[in-house]
Amino acid sequence: MDLMERESWVRLALTPYIGAERFLALLKRFGSASAALSAPLVQVRDILNHRLAEQAWDDAQGKAQRAAEAALKWEDQDGCRLMLLCDEDYPSILTEGITPPPLLFLRGNQDYLHCSAVAIVGSRHATPQAIRIARDFAEELSGCGVVVVSGMAAGIDTAAHQGALKRSGGTIAIWGTGMDFIYPRSNQALAYQIAEQGLIISEFPLGTRSLAGNFPRRNRIIAALAQATLVVEAAPESGSLITARLAAEMGREVMAVPGSIDNPRSKGCHKLIKEGAKLVECLDDIVQECPRLLQKQLMSSYSIYKQSYSETESAVQQPSSVSTPSPASINVEMNSKADALLDAMGYDAVHPDSLALATSLPADEIYARLLELELEGVIASMPGGRYQRIKRNH
Repeated sequence: MDLMERESWVRLALTPYIGAERFLALLKRFGSASAALSAPLVQVRDILNHRLAEQAWDDAQGKAQRAAEAALKWEDQDGCRLMLLCDEDYPSILTEGITPPPLLFLRGNQDYLHCSAVAIVGSRHATPQAIRIARDFAEELSGCGVVVVSGMAAGIDTAAHQGALKRSGGTIAIWGTGMDFIYPRSNQALAYQIAEQGLIISEFPLGTRSLAGNFPRRNRIIAALAQATLVVEAAPESGSLITARLAAEMGREVMAVPGSIDNPRSKGCHKLIKEGAKLVECLDDIVQECPRLLQKQLMSSYSIYKQSYSETESAVQQPSSVSTPSPASINVEMNSKADALLDAMGYDAVHPDSLALATSLPADEIYARLLELELEGVIASMPGGRYQRIKRNH
């Protein structure tokens, strides 16, 4: 494809209200993007079939031209690329379950597009326990060489990207905005880190803000790009369930992490499990559920990852040759009280007064130990002065 035709492709793809289906229909009728753009409205009206699309067609030489010029200029930056559906390295997995976007904005390591991937999605307003679970699963998958895909929203998405970046597998963030608009703003540092160590993808023109209608379109790419989707904490009306439904319709594996029956944000996951999604408690569950291609990669690298992890744990637990001055009896007593406190706490948010009744420990000891456990990352403070355990083992 020559440069002029490539520019026409970009301009047609960025014409408002055209979309992937109309784009492909126009390409099929006229043979090329430039020929389609040159066609009078009367020859394309049946394909557009929309008042706003017809208006946009009349304006194709104006607004769409400016959008294309901005996109081509953006592509000149390091690490940036406009990927066309006709490009040889366009990911085939995106053509299998959805009408593929004719144009993708990419920033980062494009090799991740052709790696085995698992999507991790969930609530924007997740509990600390769910945040920890999403981060841990993402880190474990990344440690096995699997790319973690998510939408860089607050909550579970953010935790998934952060966990994946701790290991070598990498992460892909699918945006529902233009590449020049980071959403949410609190994730600016994360966006720059993903651009350096992972990959960011958007199908939206530069300047596109975070409109509600953009996110279902983003979710379909998340579902299509991954061989499996894991939902970690989601309400029944969550957009994460849209992603899960799309993944199921594409024949991909859908998995969900169960939660407390008292937590309304767990009800979406419970609904998925009732409908046939795989209940996931650990990485082994994901390994066993994944499609054969992904499973083969996971099985081979998972054993290496487990061995490496076990050796690291052993090294941490190995007693130092230099003894510490702390008496062993004090440590045993502190650990015993901590275990009693954690056993009484369970995994639901609980008030310190309830812990005092359950353990018979003095209030000052309970508050002191709660502070220590929070600093160690074992528990998290919750609204209403309550605390919740977020690590299984301590």
